[in-house]
Amino acid sequence: MKTLRTLFLSFLKIGAFTFGGGYAMLALLENEFVSKKAWLDKEEFLDMVAIAESTPGPVAINSATYIGYRTAGFWGSLVSTLGVCIPSFVIIYGISLFFDAFLRLTYVSYAFRGIQVCVVYLIASAGVKVLKNLERNWLSRCIVLAVVLVMTAFSLFAVRFSSVFYILICGAIGLALSLCRKGVERE
Repeated sequence: MKTLRTLFLSFLKIGAFTFGGGYAMLALLENEFVSKKAWLDKEEFLDMVAIAESTPGPVAINSATYIGYRTAGFWGSLVSTLGVCIPSFVIIYGISLFFDAFLRLTYVSYAFRGIQVCVVYLIASAGVKVLKNLERNWLSRCIVLAVVLVMTAFSLFAVRFSSVFYILICGAIGLALSLCRKGVERE
């Protein structure tokens, strides 16, 4: 019961103070569940990020469900998912009641500009942490370099390409190269 309460409160706190979605949340998740509580090691955290990103649904909810299930089974996944969803629901519901008047407030506009800067930092921080923990071999370096080059080129030339395709293509390349490596090792 204590673990369930800890999961719920941890995800409630993370859900309430993370602006920018699941990617911005990754740095807080790693700090909370890898560094502080040590419920996941860095390798498993990277696997969780890959799973949360590649399965349908928001990264934040998928991450909460994974960590909750890994820690306390079905009930852990349930309370973690509820904990991460409740703050967003309450905030969005509250904003929707007063949306037009809310946007006209000068200080709200200033606050959103400040939050945007924070979101960029949190996403960049999560990306740097994932890169630091990435296995350093030629395959991972080539994939990271290729994705960065393609994303930069697509951004510069205003080509629309879903990030889902990046994930699927990189997963397929990683799987194909891994199978080829295993095939070579058997021979």
